Amino acid sequence: RRGAVTAGAIPGSRMDKIDRKLLAELERDASQPFAKLGETVGLSKTPCWSRVQELERTGAITGYHAALSPAALGLLMTAYVEVVIESARRAEFEAAVIRSPVVIECRTMAGAADYLIKLHCRDAEQLDTILRHDLTVLPGVQHTKTTICLKAVKTEGSLAEAAAALAAR
Repeated sequence: RRGAVTAGAIPGSRMDKIDRKLLAELERDASQPFAKLGETVGLSKTPCWSRVQELERTGAITGYHAALSPAALGLLMTAYVEVVIESARRAEFEAAVIRSPVVIECRTMAGAADYLIKLHCRDAEQLDTILRHDLTVLPGVQHTKTTICLKAVKTEGSLAEAAAALAAR
């Protein structure tokens, strides 16, 4: 089944239209039973389960998790911190970021900043503490620039839908 790219497949991948539907459905609700999932995408339970297993094996599905509400956890502020570091200390910096429980995401960047860090915190006072005692002391940090998010407009965009839309172009 996976040997050739099938009709409706995304160029450069072995996913077909059914795989993309499975991914979109799982992204929407990963807790649904395989029988329901299969019915939604036009498969019986066993072929549905087999395809999901293959999507897991190939790395298209990297895991399953619960989506948590930062507000429900008392984390009412979201901030993005641009970080410029000494280039010779990248490995040290990245290792320290990986160990830091306050860093939600960290990505390397092209442009003025070397990294972009996403944080959630209680308020401006807690953000100030994080910046002073957690981030600016990371190895190699030379400069930071913080942007505070006022309102989330879209937070749970669908990767499956984005990939399908881009493949259609």
